[in-house]
Amino acid sequence: MRRLLPRLAGDTAYLLVGFPLATVTFCLVVAGLSAGAGTLVVWVGVPILALTLLVARGMGEVERARIRAVLGVDTVRPRYPRSPDGARWFRRMLTPLAGGQPWLDALHALVVFPVAVATFCVAVTWWATTVSALTYPLYGWIFSNIPGNHGLPELLGLGRGYLIDSVFYVAMGVVAALTLYPVVRACAVLQASLGKALLTGVAQLQERIEDLTEGRNAAAHAEANALRRLERDIHDGPQQRLVHLAMELSRAQRELERDASAAHATIGQAITATRETLDELRALSRGIAPPILADRGLAPALAALAGRCTVPVELDVQTAERYPALIENTVYFVTAEALTNVAKHSRATSCWVTLTRIGDSLLLTIGDDGVGGAHVAKGHGLSGLADRLRAVEGELTVSSPSGGPTMITAEVPCA
Repeated sequence: MRRLLPRLAGDTAYLLVGFPLATVTFCLVVAGLSAGAGTLVVWVGVPILALTLLVARGMGEVERARIRAVLGVDTVRPRYPRSPDGARWFRRMLTPLAGGQPWLDALHALVVFPVAVATFCVAVTWWATTVSALTYPLYGWIFSNIPGNHGLPELLGLGRGYLIDSVFYVAMGVVAALTLYPVVRACAVLQASLGKALLTGVAQLQERIEDLTEGRNAAAHAEANALRRLERDIHDGPQQRLVHLAMELSRAQRELERDASAAHATIGQAITATRETLDELRALSRGIAPPILADRGLAPALAALAGRCTVPVELDVQTAERYPALIENTVYFVTAEALTNVAKHSRATSCWVTLTRIGDSLLLTIGDDGVGGAHVAKGHGLSGLADRLRAVEGELTVSSPSGGPTMITAEVPCA
């Protein structure tokens, strides 16, 4: 009840104030569009239309602020066209006419007027019915004693008299009071939703497109870095070992004719080098597609990561579900990179990893008791994690004060 009353008051104020605002805006925009369109052939209509759209834009800004209070969400402010630097006065005058949002502001001024009239009337009627019906016993005796006055109860065949009228109107007031909040709330949400669609819809689409573009660029950046790192690791590791192995086998082939025992020792060294190369290739393959992740899921894969870490890891995986491959790979690689950073830089004595599902997101938490100082600036290991998470619309939060402890939190959408 404590929450309903402030909300009811806010919605009522929104509707009551919205009616005069919509009326004034409608009149100004209709007059401006009509005058501007009628005089456009002589160019006088250009500044009139520009001024009209600026008025609609200003009233749209007011409505966006009011919408935020009703819907309880932050509204995205559109990007209006701007004149280029050094533009002449006529070009600056044409700027308000460019783009789609200024015209959507004007359309909102035209469309919201009848809606505001209807919602205003409904709200005022419901409030008036509630208040007047509930307080009827205080003044009803005056109307009951007027000769020839036929009240609603009498017209409905319920009889006539102060008592009958009072019971009837109080019952009607109770019904109106019980339905007052949902009716007023529905009217406010209807009007605010219309404003949100016209005044912020395009801006939200633009913001969404920018987020997707940023995520795509982050994914491409992370993939390019991973490929470069893999290429460097192969060049510095297995490739050099294979070159050395080829040289050893060639030497063994030459020694077979002169000294079989020396050739035998050389072949033994080549076999050892082959095993080391295979081990290194297996280690590199974990950074591409770990088989345990594809076959058994996140819990066993993270357990394998924790087991290989040189710092003791306390693992707590609270979900056994299988998720899309992209999501599982992201969680796995974020954990792997974070544990690698812990082992290399943190000087920690213990580490903990927690994975849980909260709603439509996976929450991965990695902490250690090391020296701290980790951050996501470019050129550091955690920046790659941030790029990888942005590719799946995830978020990375790092808390690592100097002296520790370090807490890395990754939120990955999984729905």
